[in-house]
Amino acid sequence: MPAELRGGGGKVREEADGPGTANAVLFDVDGVLIDTADAHGRVWRAWARLRGLDPGEVWRATQGKRRTDILRLLAPDLDPAGEHRLLDGLMAAEEPGFHAFDGAASLLRALPPHRWAIVTSSRATPTAARLARTGLPVPEVRICAEDVSEGKPSPEGYLTAVARLAVDPARCVVVEDSPAGVEAGLAAGCTVYAVASTHALGELTRAHARFRSLRDAARELIPALRPEG
Repeated sequence: MPAELRGGGGKVREEADGPGTANAVLFDVDGVLIDTADAHGRVWRAWARLRGLDPGEVWRATQGKRRTDILRLLAPDLDPAGEHRLLDGLMAAEEPGFHAFDGAASLLRALPPHRWAIVTSSRATPTAARLARTGLPVPEVRICAEDVSEGKPSPEGYLTAVARLAVDPARCVVVEDSPAGVEAGLAAGCTVYAVASTHALGELTRAHARFRSLRDAARELIPALRPEG
């Protein structure tokens, strides 16, 4: 059964859940709230060239995954601490150019603070700094790379988030941009909305709903939250 397509036209699946079905929203960060794709691409391709690896293959392998898992996969014989330092340096040069996606700030501020969280493959300290630097609120519940033993597509991050929010995963909406993230949300038992910011719509067909942008998704996220009480 194909996923529904929202935003800019497209057929809506008749059996899709309507408003009033969610208790919380769980967001990925990079590629969903903050536009970092080009910068991440430059960083990983530069790292690949320094390590004598194919830049295109390296970039494809990074999608939606934790840096620790990427290094374990692509450079198992290299010292992880040294590679983290190298990548931190490359990323630091890119940070000033990051910006929030259109509509991200207004969407997050419209949600009750205790009813949304982030689940990201990035580490905790740079994630909080990146949110603040781009003018986005920093939620109390933040599940980052250090908080899980397995990264996406494992559901561990999303299951950890719903446990901390004390909500039923079946009543949570996950917002993702990568196939690995979509799979993680599905495996956690959540409804998954995909935004086509870093991947083509055709790569995100496993999601329950697909949107061309975060702003398009926001039109359904806010009314989809169940009233409190």
